[in-house]
Amino acid sequence: MIATLTVEVSESDYIEKVIEVLKKYRRDAVVPGFRKGKTPMSIIEKQYKKSIIADEVNKILQDNLYSHITDNKIRVLGSPLPISDPDIDWENNIDFVFEYEIGLAPDFEVNITTKDKLTYYNIKADNKLVDGYCNDIAKRYGKMSNPSISIDGDLVYCSINQLDVNGTLMDNGISNDATVSMDVIKDKKHKEKFIGLKSGDKLILDVMKVFTNHSDLAAMLKINHDQLHNLSSDSFEFTVQRINRLAPAEFDKNLFDKVYGEGVVKELKEFKQKITDEAEQSFVVESDRMLKNDVVLYLVEKIKLDLPDEFLKKWLVKTSDKPLTIEQVETDYPQYAKSLKWQLIENKILEKNKIKVNNEDLLDFTNSLVRKQMQQYGQSSTDDKQIIDISENILKNEEERKKISNQLFDEKTLSIYKESFKLNQKSISYDDFVKLATEK
Repeated sequence: MIATLTVEVSESDYIEKVIEVLKKYRRDAVVPGFRKGKTPMSIIEKQYKKSIIADEVNKILQDNLYSHITDNKIRVLGSPLPISDPDIDWENNIDFVFEYEIGLAPDFEVNITTKDKLTYYNIKADNKLVDGYCNDIAKRYGKMSNPSISIDGDLVYCSINQLDVNGTLMDNGISNDATVSMDVIKDKKHKEKFIGLKSGDKLILDVMKVFTNHSDLAAMLKINHDQLHNLSSDSFEFTVQRINRLAPAEFDKNLFDKVYGEGVVKELKEFKQKITDEAEQSFVVESDRMLKNDVVLYLVEKIKLDLPDEFLKKWLVKTSDKPLTIEQVETDYPQYAKSLKWQLIENKILEKNKIKVNNEDLLDFTNSLVRKQMQQYGQSSTDDKQIIDISENILKNEEERKKISNQLFDEKTLSIYKESFKLNQKSISYDDFVKLATEK
């Protein structure tokens, strides 16, 4: 809905202030032929009165416009737009009338009951995922050796030098020493070239064909992305310097103690269960994020909000930092409108449930975040004072404060969604969840 606001400014509203400012100008004015403070008021008025009236009228206009909106609790979208912008005769007119167009936020209620149903996905760690995590841990605690001949999975440390069209070392060509991981080579035939190598062996490779991940390749050659795609030659000589082989740690008491502390885990079955529990706990964040996304889509679709679309489009054009055409706004408007509708709905939920975040809430929440992070790094014995000092220091950064505040608001609203909606619990593997999230 669109409404019109009319603001009338009479001479009596501003004249006293104008006279006061003119007198000040006269006291301070230095005009040739007159002593300071003795310039005739007629000269001061001729030079300054028109601009002073314009300034004072505009101040009154803005104050009254926004006071009226605030005092009458008018819920506006965007900001008031002048209906017309005629040339104002500040010299001859003494009373002024201004008209503004305002976009009104729709009136609505948000009622969530058990009739509103959504799916909550409980992500399960299947055997494949747990085995992968276990193998990664075993590698992390494994031992490195330097065998004489390479096998599949080894890391081959090479000197890499660019060749010219004749197959000889290029003058001022690209040269770097780097480790080649066989895991990044997707083509089986290319990977086989790195198997059975020993120190001093040489390979000539077309790097753009062998290494399809160009970010990894650029890092290997120590060049940037643009340089990679403007190579004068894709042919490089790889000279083996040494073979590095990582032998994963055995799944035994020694490994279990290193990972979880002495005596906490006694056998592989317990070890895998701990990995499973930790993985599934970490997946809760993903499940909650999916629920929040589904809530947004559901409520925006359920609550049919009528926005003053034409007003908002004009407002976007007139208030944009960069020049915008109405055609450009038309293209992006559906997404903007959807975002605005959700903002209105979420604000109504916050208001209805009296959700607020004060400084104490924010500090407590930040303390918990800091404590969790320190526990991840094995610093579980940190005292409360140190935690609070770290949190207070973090919250001094306005950007961090805003980010953490939004995170706390999300946590509080998520609790409401979980209590209010009828949630159908569904177990799902991590791979299937990722596929589902990608499709959404």
